[in-house]
Amino acid sequence: MAVIRPFECVRPAEKVADRVAALPYDVYDSKEARAEVEREPLSFLKIDRAETQFDESVDMYSEQVYKKAHDMLMEAIDDGTFITDKDKAYYVYELTMDGRTQTGIVACASIDDYLNNVIKKHENTRADKELDRINHVDTCSAQTGPIFLAYRANAVISAEVAKAKQEKPVYSFTAVDGIRHQVWKISSKESVEAIENAFAGINQIYIADGHHRAASAVKVGLRRREANPGYTGNEEFNYFLSVLFPDEELMIMPYNRVVKDLNGLSEEEFMAKIKDKFTVSESSTQVAPSKKGEFGMYLGKKWYTLTAKEEILSSDPVDGLDVAVLQNNVLEPLLGIHDPKTDKRIDFVGGIRGLGELERRCSEDCVLAFSMYATSIGELFAVADAGLLMPPKSTWFEPKLRSGLFIHRF
Repeated sequence: MAVIRPFECVRPAEKVADRVAALPYDVYDSKEARAEVEREPLSFLKIDRAETQFDESVDMYSEQVYKKAHDMLMEAIDDGTFITDKDKAYYVYELTMDGRTQTGIVACASIDDYLNNVIKKHENTRADKELDRINHVDTCSAQTGPIFLAYRANAVISAEVAKAKQEKPVYSFTAVDGIRHQVWKISSKESVEAIENAFAGINQIYIADGHHRAASAVKVGLRRREANPGYTGNEEFNYFLSVLFPDEELMIMPYNRVVKDLNGLSEEEFMAKIKDKFTVSESSTQVAPSKKGEFGMYLGKKWYTLTAKEEILSSDPVDGLDVAVLQNNVLEPLLGIHDPKTDKRIDFVGGIRGLGELERRCSEDCVLAFSMYATSIGELFAVADAGLLMPPKSTWFEPKLRSGLFIHRF
């Protein structure tokens, strides 16, 4: 059973919510973060990335940077930029992009469910990336960026969400990138109990995005347990901020690949080797794959459709993924890319950037590109259920959850 709790939320005052709400801290490099905070001084990014408040000579991972994040958060609470709800509630968070809507429940998930694999993972984490958020969360005593979780749709939860959306939203605004954000609060005793009990009947919750943030939140919780040996399990540090979405509402975008050289092969030699494993046909237009086992390829200023031959397909949850088919039959054996996480000859382009971005990269620093068919949410669940890991850069979720709309203090 999953423990998904309501919580006392710290959130922006309605009049500034649209200015405070920020994209996740890790979609920006330091230069981009500084520019965004300069553009919007109220952006929560200044707290998520507090190095923006110092000159570039200051180490972004220094203690004074995390202390600054804490101080700015406290100042924003004190000056009324943020308000604190005094009742434990759930929140409905709806995002609309290009006419497509997805709606999640904002709540707190249990670190024990994470440790016991009720909350399932499909990706390894890196200690260096965890350490930054551990220090940020621990110093602020707050989780500021929600973890993106998914679950198999539940009729009771769906009914409570639909009922909440009949009321006036707490927030309703369209961000500068065109994404509409709406939030409703669920605080009635009956609805809170219905949602909490419905989640208690769900045995599998999945991390869709935010593995590093989740791992960091859990490690901070374990630190607090060590510091408080008499803990009961009900303390807020035993839980981490999440937004949970039903599987039927989620869309995964493709995560495309660009490669910087052909590993010493000529275009003709490379094409000949590709045809051993794929049926190849030239296309007069850009190729966005329309089904599993189909790939677009851009080489020599031409687009091709590649269709995997039956003998290279697999029913294995991992090897059967299109990203694995490409890695195992092209990237590694033909192009010598053995570890796509570390090889500097390959780069990854989120599907949100479009196929034109692949052409642009091939005119600048790459020679070859592959457009992918998106991994499905069912494939993600199958990998996690099997206790396996997905290959790097298998999924790209849009739209991104905003930071700063919901804060969990402990």
